[in-house]
Amino acid sequence: MQNPLYPVFIKLHQLEMLIVGAGEVGYEKMSFILKSSPEANITVVAPWVSPEVDELLKGGDYNVKIIKKEFEASDMEGKDIAIAATNIKELNKEVQQIAKANKVLVNVADTPALCDFYLGSIVTRGNLKVAISTNGKSPTFAKRFRQMLEATLPMDTGDLLKNLKDIRDRLTGDFKYKVKKLNAVTSSLVDDTADLCGDCPCKIEENA
Repeated sequence: MQNPLYPVFIKLHQLEMLIVGAGEVGYEKMSFILKSSPEANITVVAPWVSPEVDELLKGGDYNVKIIKKEFEASDMEGKDIAIAATNIKELNKEVQQIAKANKVLVNVADTPALCDFYLGSIVTRGNLKVAISTNGKSPTFAKRFRQMLEATLPMDTGDLLKNLKDIRDRLTGDFKYKVKKLNAVTSSLVDDTADLCGDCPCKIEENA
């Protein structure tokens, strides 16, 4: 079975996110999001906030608003994305139902069947960002694959990406010609990483 998920990269600083819950699960979701998107606009609704969440928010200048109260349907108003991050299944289900009624994309912790999207493993190197998903089948493999990429990819990809952008900007001609030229320029990158996986039983597919 092929993974049917379609990966997208979302500008969370241009959207409004709601996280319900600020305990262990809420902390995990929040720290993951802020690590990758520190400018994300997040409203957290929870009657209690864990010390870990307090410590996390002290560590940076984040756009996170904490509202200490029980969740209500009105909290979903004006939101684009919601995450149900409590350890109470009934509450998580309520958040999911209200999100769907308001046409808000929702992620429900540890309940894939109720999720519109997942938070996958991410590798970031400057402007280069790689997201990894196993469609919920093996988070452990996703974690190990992320670690492998982190150990393999150079820390600084800035010059490489800038040079490639400069080349692309200077190209003239139609789309087909530009793709052909860029494929020729970047072919050495594929050759250099051909043995990236070694004996790992994975297959990397390229879609131009």
